[in-house]
Amino acid sequence: MAKVLIVEARFYDHLNDLLLDGARTAIEEDGHKHETITVPGALEVPGAIAMAAESGRYDAFVALGVVIRGETYHFEVVSNESARGLMALTMDGIAIGNGILTVENEAQALTRARKDEKDKGGEAAKAALTMLRLRERFEA
Repeated sequence: MAKVLIVEARFYDHLNDLLLDGARTAIEEDGHKHETITVPGALEVPGAIAMAAESGRYDAFVALGVVIRGETYHFEVVSNESARGLMALTMDGIAIGNGILTVENEAQALTRARKDEKDKGGEAAKAALTMLRLRERFEA
């Protein structure tokens, strides 16, 4: 049984609740345990995962959050740099599922977050567990 840490950037509570529901359901259905921590924003997610990975207490990680395009360049910075940070960690062999939504508007976020639609929280959790199994395979 794996221990999965969900790291959420909670900015839009109602959207995060949907992502969390999907992620938790997927982890539990696969027979694993999970914890959730909250960070201020999507840019802080990779750092929190890096710190938690160093602790050795978790086997896999799920990154969750929602970034909605605004009127400034900030959207691109947050979207690109959070994804880059997560990718760098995966290149170090950390099993991560990226469920940080980067969308144009709330309607797109809702479609992607709801379990009965795209279930990106659940998909991110499944991706993390798949990467964990892959890592275990190569370590054997």
